[in-house]
Amino acid sequence: MPHHPTRRELLLASGVLFAWAHMPKVALAEGRDPRLLVVVLRGALDGLSAVAPVGDPNWQRLRGDNALTSDRALPLDNFFALNPAMPNLHRLYRAGQATIVHAAATPYRERSHFDGQDILESGMPRVGSAESGWLNRALQGLQPEGRVENRRAFAVGPITPLVARGPAPILSWVPPRLQPAAADTAARLLDLYRHTDPALAAALQERRDLAAIAMGGGMSLSPQKAGEKPTGPGAGNRIYFAEAAGGAAKFMARPDGPRVGALAFDGWDTHVNEGAADGRLALLLSALDGAIGAIETNMGDAWKQTAVAIITEFGRTARINGTAGTDHGTATVALLAGGALKGGRVIADWPGVADKNLHDGRDLKPTTDLRAVLKGLLRDHLRVDERALATTVFPGSDDVKPMSGLV
Repeated sequence: MPHHPTRRELLLASGVLFAWAHMPKVALAEGRDPRLLVVVLRGALDGLSAVAPVGDPNWQRLRGDNALTSDRALPLDNFFALNPAMPNLHRLYRAGQATIVHAAATPYRERSHFDGQDILESGMPRVGSAESGWLNRALQGLQPEGRVENRRAFAVGPITPLVARGPAPILSWVPPRLQPAAADTAARLLDLYRHTDPALAAALQERRDLAAIAMGGGMSLSPQKAGEKPTGPGAGNRIYFAEAAGGAAKFMARPDGPRVGALAFDGWDTHVNEGAADGRLALLLSALDGAIGAIETNMGDAWKQTAVAIITEFGRTARINGTAGTDHGTATVALLAGGALKGGRVIADWPGVADKNLHDGRDLKPTTDLRAVLKGLLRDHLRVDERALATTVFPGSDDVKPMSGLV
């Protein structure tokens, strides 16, 4: 009899989730043993605060004192700069092991977390009742002659994330230590209240932020020494992100371990007091940066054949709102890291942030289809057939060509 998840299990599932699969022998026959880890940031990342267009003449006018400037950020090139909370990603970028794709988005153009995450994880061109995700369908296409190998796909958490759900076999495991709060569930409730009772939503958001700080303990934005526990606001998130991602990497690094995985972190819905340089978003980005470092460390020698894709359902508004936060937007960034990458680049057909260039007069305009990025990784890194990418993995995407040269 199938198990139907309880309400408690659904809440628990909103923390970290993994999905694992082994590469078939086709990649090994080429003398390669590639790894791919997909990290989903649920809640919508403010790409302009993660990677600031410091060379755009309209940037500071747009964000005022909230704009990250070249003297407060980590330089990437003569136009873009990285949030100072991400020294690990910056180091990898300078070493040619990280790439940033800016002004990217899925085909989705509305602003609902529910629907945006559905499009992001299903890989479908529109919201629907998809029962499988693009990563699982890609894995199914890689199964050798329809045979299922003994080392199956693997999921952590009572509910497998949609991106990894589908015909490829999935094993599940509920870890003893889960994220302290069901942040994604709270974000969805807040999203509903913002449309029906904005005053209540604002009060709930403030209480949620205070609770997150209290539960997270302390955390410092500076890199931690080996074996040293973080201290200062948000330490809980930093420890949890690093342990979850580091644990994933340990599995993937093993000779008999999985080769493809998906991991979700929630809590990126920064409507109130976003704090790009020294607030809530900076703490989240620092925790994510620590997770990237943990993946690199725990991958060991396998890092050179690893690609990590960090994606989110959509971006946030170009302007800061009345509560020092940002609302649901459109284009954002995709962050890529790994020794398998041809990195050290920001890839962007930059649309500009002048008022006349904003999507709907409020959002960063999308100029790169996120599916092109994912198709490029799947084709060139995992050797997924290009026709299958357009018809099965991302149905209806014939006109979206895989981005070349990422690996």
